[in-house]
Amino acid sequence: MPTLSGHTSAIRATAVIGTSVHDASGKKIGDIEDIMLDKLANHIMFAVVSFGGFLGMAEKYHPVPWSSLKFDKSRGSYVVDFSKEQLEAAPAGSIDELARNDGQDFRNRAFDYYKAPRYWETPRH
Repeated sequence: MPTLSGHTSAIRATAVIGTSVHDASGKKIGDIEDIMLDKLANHIMFAVVSFGGFLGMAEKYHPVPWSSLKFDKSRGSYVVDFSKEQLEAAPAGSIDELARNDGQDFRNRAFDYYKAPRYWETPRH
């Protein structure tokens, strides 16, 4: 069953990691490197999108709210409604930095930057 963001209700993390991320025009802007989970709220905190660099050197890691990613079955990739330039200006750091303080610092910065709804402030039923 699809969720509000268009995702199916279950997918293995291993199937998501390594998946390409494209902008709305179809241009590849990166790959999903990892997924940060909010264990206490039982949510996906954000996807870690990598781009830039060469062979893993000088690569940047950007936290992107999970709700900002839409899966395009025909391409087999995720699509975002922002450009590579917007992603380049977004909060970024090393994977260790993204996970510091339980990931909350980068989670808050990313959700503010992308103006994504804050799942942790939404009442649960």
